[in-house]
This record gives sequence, C-alpha cells and structure tokens, in this order.
Amino acid sequence: MPFDPAGFWGVPTATIDWCEQNYAVTPYVAEFFNTVSSLAMVVAGVVGAGRRDMDGRVRVAFGLLAVVGLGSIAFHGTLLRQLQMLDELPMLYLVTWLVWLLVETGPQRRLGRWLPAALAAYVLLATGAVAFARGGVQFLAFHVTFGALELFCLGRVTWLALQPANAPVRRRFFVGLAAYALGIGLWFVDLLDCSWVSVTLPRLGVPNPQLHAWWHVLVSVGFFLLLGVVSFDRRRRATAPVTWAARGRQ
Repeated sequence: MPFDPAGFWGVPTATIDWCEQNYAVTPYVAEFFNTVSSLAMVVAGVVGAGRRDMDGRVRVAFGLLAVVGLGSIAFHGTLLRQLQMLDELPMLYLVTWLVWLLVETGPQRRLGRWLPAALAAYVLLATGAVAFARGGVQFLAFHVTFGALELFCLGRVTWLALQPANAPVRRRFFVGLAAYALGIGLWFVDLLDCSWVSVTLPRLGVPNPQLHAWWHVLVSVGFFLLLGVVSFDRRRRATAPVTWAARGRQ
C-alpha cells in the first residue's frame, strides 16, 4: 500500500486502518471517501426515523443507524481509537435492539422479561470486550459479537419476509438483501485483499475502487429496505386478529 502521510489527526491509533490511502484528499480527513460515504447511514437513519408510516420501534432502529453513521464519520475522519468506539459500540447497540425487535414480533411479549435482561447483559459484556481489548483481539471481539447477531437478524428477517402475509413487501426484501449481501462481499475484499485493491489495480491504471465506502452506501440501502419489511410485519401483526394458532406461529 502507498505510504500514508501524517495528517491533522496524527498517526492512526485505531485497531484497523482500512484500504484507503490516508490523507490523500485533504490533510484534515484521514479517509476521505470512507468518511463522506458514511453520510449515507445518517441520511437513511434520519429519513427512516422521520417516517410516520413506520412502526415506532423500527423508527428507533433508524435513529440508532443515524448515530452509527455519525460515529463512522468521526472514526474514518480521524482513525483515532477513542472515536473508533463511537462507530463500533453504536453498531452493537443497534444490532441488539434489532434482535429484540425480530424476536418479539407481535404486540404481546412471548418471552417475558428474561430476553431484555439477557440482551442488556450481552450489551454490557460486549461493550467491555470491545472498548478495553487491544489490537487484533479488539478487532476479533467486535466482529464476532456483532457478526453473530447480524447473521441472526438477517436470518430472522428472511423468515419473516417469506411468510405469506408479507408478500406485499417481498420484492423490497430481496432488493434490500441483495444490496446488503453485495456490501458484505465488498467489505471482505477490501479487508482481506488490500494489496490488490490499492496496489495491483492502480498499476493497471484502475484507481482504488474504495470498496469500504461502497459498503457504507450499500448497507444503508439494505438497512432502509429491510427495516421497512420489519415495520410492515410489525404493523400487520398489531392490527391482525390474534388467534391461538397465529400466536403459535409468531
């Protein structure tokens, strides 16, 4: 990877430095494209949170997505470890909130108070593991804790979208899932094959495609569409007659 000059924020202290040359555009922003693209999460979150046709608890999730976007701007703009926490910890809180939404889908709680208590305990443990670990251990602690719940949420949204009653939003689901999956693929390429992205392609006359920046955009589109599916399902269940058979299928 080309040499990264020291910019306004000094030598990076974050546990991860993505595959974008630091301070290549301006000395005041460490990763320019990753920073600007994080605005997509803020926009998606603000727009979703402001939609009155969305379920109230889903609008909270959109609000958390906007917070994640702001944290991502702070992190990528500086590459400082303390601001990295403003990116990663809100992501943990968002995915934990989504787990609760996707388990307690009906208007009445099925699992009582133990699930919120378990998720609160998880949040405390995960926060400690992410905030106080160092180096590769910190990177692993975050992505294992976040990734496990992320996969659960994607699986649960898929199950909900395939329910016959949710057919009106199934197209939205497939487009959202495709955007999210493509974003994940680009995220992995940027992480695991940085030399190809930042050295090999430029030698061939192709500029760095800024795959992590595209991840921000695609995940924002995916989140917006998938949370719309969750909102539709929750509002449908809230207005549908409750029967013992239907309650058993929730």
